[in-house]
Amino acid sequence: MLWVAVSAVGLGFLIALEIAARRYGERGPITDQAREVIFAPKSGVVLYVSMALMMVVLTWRQRFIALGAAIGIDLVFWLVRWAVDAKMMMGNGALWVTLACAVIAVTRRTGRDRVLLLKGVGLALLLVAGRKTGYTWLLITSKTRPTVLDQYVATADHALGDPSWVVGRIVAATGSVGAHVLDWVYVQLAVGAVVIALYQLRNVAAERRFPGHHLVRTFLVIGLLGPGIYMIYPVVGPIFAYGADGGPWAVANLWPDTPPPVGTPLPMPFDAITPRNCMPSLHTAWATAIFIHSLKGPWALRFLGGFWLIATLGATLGFGYHYGADIIAGVVFTVTIETALRALDRGWDRSGLQLVVYGTAVFTALLVSYRYLSVEMAEHPWVFGPLLVLAMTSVVYGYVRTAKRWDRKPASVHLPGPRSESQPEPVESSATGMSPTGPAEASVKTSAG
Repeated sequence: MLWVAVSAVGLGFLIALEIAARRYGERGPITDQAREVIFAPKSGVVLYVSMALMMVVLTWRQRFIALGAAIGIDLVFWLVRWAVDAKMMMGNGALWVTLACAVIAVTRRTGRDRVLLLKGVGLALLLVAGRKTGYTWLLITSKTRPTVLDQYVATADHALGDPSWVVGRIVAATGSVGAHVLDWVYVQLAVGAVVIALYQLRNVAAERRFPGHHLVRTFLVIGLLGPGIYMIYPVVGPIFAYGADGGPWAVANLWPDTPPPVGTPLPMPFDAITPRNCMPSLHTAWATAIFIHSLKGPWALRFLGGFWLIATLGATLGFGYHYGADIIAGVVFTVTIETALRALDRGWDRSGLQLVVYGTAVFTALLVSYRYLSVEMAEHPWVFGPLLVLAMTSVVYGYVRTAKRWDRKPASVHLPGPRSESQPEPVESSATGMSPTGPAEASVKTSAG
């Protein structure tokens, strides 16, 4: 019943986004995904990455067959598109194989095998649907939020030393090599996530079950909740509000050479094209999630997670996509979500509930302070700058302490033991509280990590 309810809510959400997109003359997530069965996809990498996640439930032989079938189908599509001079893009084969596995699960599998394969297909399609809904959300933010709050965030950013302007000049000084590396990491964020996720899900085929908590869950929840904050706090970013990319809508062409002067911030009108997708920085949020989940892997994965986080921070600030205030909000946002998901998986306790409430309060306080205390923050940077960093650090520190406690004391799952035949109980057993047939339950410790 829970899965049916979640599926119904998800389908209703997709239909609502489809209707909203149609009102603005654009294709919604359902139509956009259905077209990619035949037409060239927007991103073939995402479709192959999704198929890779689905294949964690398959045996090695089945994986090779699925990959070969996907490549073969893509070759056929490539030849047809080349012949008719259509847009060239891979990925249709991966989508076909994923859908074929769904059909096989329903028609050829039974019981636990069917459920496992359907979960794998659902994981893959959720990742694809998440990207499509993200595009629609960005469209909605640009159409429904005619004014943006960049002046407030830029003013508050003075308390942090205007990091976007500082890092922007550093990236410009590194030349094309540094810019290309950061751009690749920023665009291919899903690649780093899938490497970590595949490591976490490497035993699914052998154990015939998914782990209780993994990176993909955090990724999807971040992508689901983040756009809602965009609607509450619309911000376009320094390269648009204060840079050349903003055109006539920009306050001035100041980024990255000249930080904006301190003044009285006001909501400012902006075009109906640029997404209001800055607060919080979801790229920072996702990169933080990658880093957190990489910490339990071998040293190579830990290095990958650290590199992806640092490079993503450099790209988000250095390309002028985000302010420093967005970064702090994104970290708090992720750590709070990660805590909630881990607590939900292992069973809510007092420490998990307290940290989720505290993280939510800190995140709310950050948004309120950016909006209503930005001038005071700019005028007293040596007070508010450390306070902002301290607020973020306190949430991270709370998560580290709570996670260590959870890892030392895994959640207990009580499974019923074998039932014994009813026998007359000796008088001595009644007195001591012991049963002659042994304990009625066995406590099995399982790790929730």
